[in-house]
Amino acid sequence: MLRASAAPMERSPGELLELNQRIQALKRKLNAVIVAHNYQRPEVQDAADFVGDSLELSRQATQADARVIVFCGVDFMAESAAILNPDKTVLLAESTACCPMAAMIDARDLQEWKTRYPQAGVVCYVNTTAAVKADSDICCTSANAAKVVESLPHDEILFVPDKNLGQFVASRTRKRMVLYPGYCITHHRLNPGQVLQAKALYPDAPVLVHPECRPEVVALADAALSTSQMARYARESEARTFLIGTEEGLLYRLRKENPGKRFFLISTSLICPNMKRTTLDTVVKTMEDGRNVVTVPEDIRLKAKRALDRMLAVK
Repeated sequence: MLRASAAPMERSPGELLELNQRIQALKRKLNAVIVAHNYQRPEVQDAADFVGDSLELSRQATQADARVIVFCGVDFMAESAAILNPDKTVLLAESTACCPMAAMIDARDLQEWKTRYPQAGVVCYVNTTAAVKADSDICCTSANAAKVVESLPHDEILFVPDKNLGQFVASRTRKRMVLYPGYCITHHRLNPGQVLQAKALYPDAPVLVHPECRPEVVALADAALSTSQMARYARESEARTFLIGTEEGLLYRLRKENPGKRFFLISTSLICPNMKRTTLDTVVKTMEDGRNVVTVPEDIRLKAKRALDRMLAVK
């Protein structure tokens, strides 16, 4: 069922060309820029002006020289773009593309946990709603989570909502980490047995996994990296074959940027159906109709922007 929901749309080369031409015309008409996450479908990545991970897309959103930002990703990503760009119109390319992990915590949940740990600094993963960001001290991504935690003066850190990413950070800091029990459904599926099977087939291949994976999976990897960090590792490594433990959409970028190297997905279960909801058809329809406008109440936006700005200032 998962494979079916994530399967590419059956489009002929001519149809894809026509859709891309319509997108380019709409970009000129709207003065729009299209940004896409690394987990998007190949044809969506190809249509985008910029492809990256959450941190790269957050930075790109603040630099976009356009009146409209069309976001090909999931809800919290487009919301972050709207928080950072109040003078621009942000459109989520597919309105049903949500993040199950972001839905695992709301502002009330966070308040309850803050009451339990009143001395803790609050670090929220960007995979959260604007309301949760607004009630946090600072945001982080998988690429900069450890640096963000270390940047705070608090000895105790309440980390929400990803317990796996939080455990990864805990292994790299002396701070006391309090971990909220959320997780990424897709990355959490990957288990040590699958990693060991893949390593048996390709014993010389570096194993690269996302820090949203379980700690026992991360322990078997050569490196736990964000998707942009994986792309950099693959470019700079002398290895010719790699085992990848993150959502399968990244393999398109890896293969495109490294034509002489081989990349294998550790498990076919590493597919996020929400990321795959966006298609060229939904991009066109969203731009034509001006639908799926992402808005954030101003009081929440200002507080959430403070947490995002603090994250972006961490080097």
